[in-house]
Amino acid sequence: MEITTNPIFDDVSIAYTSKSDKQLKKAYWLFSMMNRGWLVSIGKFFVKLGFALRLPISKIIYYTVYDQFCGGVTIKDSQETIDELATHGIGTILDYSVEGAENEKGYEATMEEVLRTIDRSANDDKLPFCVFKPTGMSSSKVFEKIQAGKELTEKEQGSYDRSKARIDKICKTAFDSNVRILIDAEESWLQNPVDAIVYEMMEKYNKETAIVYNTFQMYRADMFDNLKKAYQRAKEKGYFLGVKLVRGAYMEKEADRAEEMGYPNPIQISKERTDIDYNSALEFCVENIENIFMCNGTHNQYSNYFLAYMMDKHGIKPNDERIFFAQLYGMSDNISFNLADKGYNVAKYVPYGPVKAVMPYLFRRAEENTAVAGQSSREFSLIKEELQRRKEERKKS
Repeated sequence: MEITTNPIFDDVSIAYTSKSDKQLKKAYWLFSMMNRGWLVSIGKFFVKLGFALRLPISKIIYYTVYDQFCGGVTIKDSQETIDELATHGIGTILDYSVEGAENEKGYEATMEEVLRTIDRSANDDKLPFCVFKPTGMSSSKVFEKIQAGKELTEKEQGSYDRSKARIDKICKTAFDSNVRILIDAEESWLQNPVDAIVYEMMEKYNKETAIVYNTFQMYRADMFDNLKKAYQRAKEKGYFLGVKLVRGAYMEKEADRAEEMGYPNPIQISKERTDIDYNSALEFCVENIENIFMCNGTHNQYSNYFLAYMMDKHGIKPNDERIFFAQLYGMSDNISFNLADKGYNVAKYVPYGPVKAVMPYLFRRAEENTAVAGQSSREFSLIKEELQRRKEERKKS
């Protein structure tokens, strides 16, 4: 079903109500830089070089790109961001964005930090979800080997068992604290064993409501079918299916690996096909909302409007606890703030961690804004529109 307009995102005065003129001008400058792909590449090179040479660049990063996209160095440091978003009816998803060491000590440290986010989120409506990435506390190589059908060594089996125990501990803690937990997606060649663990967790902890959510990357050609199968399994096993829908994060890696290893590219043949499957998945979730809890994780204006339209069509109230909209902190405020203003459940992913440690995350945000067609230009033009509106308002007064 094609809906041609999305006027609920047009009000820039609501979109940037939390931003001062100074903050808007800084964001304007940042997105103007991100509009230039070559500049992003050069900046990435010099930031890496600066850290390698131990130059004092952390403060510059902290007060520019870090301030735009991150909440703080620690959970406590992120409180101001949590409170500010809550003032406008928007929840916070604390996202520990440090890519830890790929060893048992690093995995344990990441798990403990995720447990701290759950503890902080318990009994606080300002923090509706927590999140973690499976490979942040598990060996991706072991998952890959399992998916390839290869037998694990005794050491690898021990690593897998400890990984599964960590994930279970997180999910049980979330269950005991009544905190919903989003489990991020991985690359296609190691996603199957992750799915198996996640569905086992759902069967244990999603009997009364959805605590555990799996992530479905709709740019994969098989993902809509996977969603339907996951729904059928949940019905048969008697638990609620927790769904986070995203378009996806590994397109280039997926295509490169498929070409290198000589198997069919798992990615959709076109963006249009991805969009069709994404919106069909939204429709499927709404039509089966009696058994599904969902988080719509996208910056696509049409998909957000389409979900709002489908909710209205099916008589679902904007604040129904089974449906959330989510965007990244520092991006698409015209979507987040306008939806929240109209009573929908909205949350922002708010990354936190030391400046140097979250640089891989910040590099991805810069590259994403450069690569996604029109993303930086859209952010840039909306901020420009709001600055102009404020200028005209001051003239009138």
